[in-house]
Amino acid sequence: MKQFPSNLKFKKYHKVNKSFLFLKNQKNFLPKFGFFGLKALYSGKLTFNQIESARRAIRRTTKKDGYIWINLFTNSSVTSKPVASRMGKGKGAHSHWICPIRAGQILYEISGISNDICYKALFKAASKLPIKTSVIKLIY
Repeated sequence: MKQFPSNLKFKKYHKVNKSFLFLKNQKNFLPKFGFFGLKALYSGKLTFNQIESARRAIRRTTKKDGYIWINLFTNSSVTSKPVASRMGKGKGAHSHWICPIRAGQILYEISGISNDICYKALFKAASKLPIKTSVIKLIY
C-alpha cells in the first residue's frame, strides 16, 4: 500500500478543519464493494502505521482468502516545529502523514469468505485503530 501521495501541488497544506471532522459522512455509509464493512462511529485521524496494522490483521485472520477494499489514504501532511524554537519564523518541517476520518465512514470492506471469519477479521482490525468502530453487514 502506498504510504503518501507521489506528487503534490504544494509541500505543506492547512490543517484539517475541525468542522470537517465533526460532520457525519453522508456518502460513504454503506459498503459499496464488499458485504461486510468496518464503520467509524466517531471522527478522528489515522496514521499510515495504524491503517497498515489493521490491514495486516485482516489479512492474517482471513488467511489471504477473499477480497479486501481499503477506503483510506494518508493524504494530509502534518508539520511540527522544534521544541525549543521561538514564535514566528514560518511553518514547521513535515512530520508525518494522516488520513482524516469522518463519523459514519466505511474504512475497510471484505467479501468472498464466510460470515464468522469476516466478523472476526474486522473485530481484530478494530482493535488496532484508535477510534471507535462497528462491523456492519450489507443487507439486500
